[in-house]
Amino acid sequence: MKQFDSGGVGIETMATAPKGLTESDLVRMYEYMVLARSLDERMWLLNRAGQAPFVISCQGHEAAQVGAAFALQPGKDVLVPYYRDLAMVLYFGLTPRDLMLSLLARKEDPTSAGRQMPGHYGSRKHNIITGSSPVATQVLHATGIALAAKYRREDTVAWTCVGEGGTSQGDFHEALNFASIHRLPVVFFVENNGYAISVPQRKQMAIENVADRAAGYGMPGVTVDGGDPVAVYTVAKEAVDRARAGGGPTLIEAKVQRLTAHSSDDDDRTYRDPEELKAERAKDPIVRFRTALMEQGVLTEEQDAAIRARIKAQIDDATDFAEQAPYPDPAELMLHVYGS
Repeated sequence: MKQFDSGGVGIETMATAPKGLTESDLVRMYEYMVLARSLDERMWLLNRAGQAPFVISCQGHEAAQVGAAFALQPGKDVLVPYYRDLAMVLYFGLTPRDLMLSLLARKEDPTSAGRQMPGHYGSRKHNIITGSSPVATQVLHATGIALAAKYRREDTVAWTCVGEGGTSQGDFHEALNFASIHRLPVVFFVENNGYAISVPQRKQMAIENVADRAAGYGMPGVTVDGGDPVAVYTVAKEAVDRARAGGGPTLIEAKVQRLTAHSSDDDDRTYRDPEELKAERAKDPIVRFRTALMEQGVLTEEQDAAIRARIKAQIDDATDFAEQAPYPDPAELMLHVYGS
């Protein structure tokens, strides 16, 4: 298996698949990446057709999310995601039907029964904690969950994700400081796509790598190519193993591409150079990984076609299922809704 530089060119050849991953795992990684991309694209179509109110995309983040997810243990570890983590929640157990019900705000939506905005993933069954809408508050939640796990002597790791814009919030710094002091079993995963909505990274922080901040809190900090799922898996596995062994938290920064606007309500043509986006698309992580797997004989054209046909059938089924599902009963509007 090859490792890749940021341009997708193989730079090193390993004799075997990375430690802890089989060739079957690598194909599963690819399938989760394609599933997330395909589901995301269907959601945009439904939005543009006027059926879905809001979409916030994971396109360009799939390799980072899937690589990280494979280092975790669904059912045992706790995921505290942010709004772009479609691939991660799929790996943790939410299905295309679940996510389409949520997108279309149907009664049987398992994340909130149609009460939350799309992208607010949650599932008690799958250890996925839904986030509050204020950016970066989920990072504090993950630290609290890790503190509880330590008190209870549970063999659990809390994993939380945030964009690089969220790392400019006070919540992020408070969470890292507390987690490091108490050596909590938590991993902070920054998906750095270079933009906080429309603000480029150079206008929101004076450093090139978010991971450099880790030293200020006394924890390991790693920057990794987020377009390479195997590279992400490798650093994520090390961080998870360290947290599980009592070694405390880690800050991981995955440099990823943002291949869409910030959300379906955004027009990135007003602030983004088309040539920049063209260059980002040339690094599409799914294309890179597909090329690598085929060059190494891990994936064939026939397997790829079968995977994509299977995924298309899944997404067609999920779309039809959600479109035919009932809306919540207006008489139950206030059920499970709390306020002061």
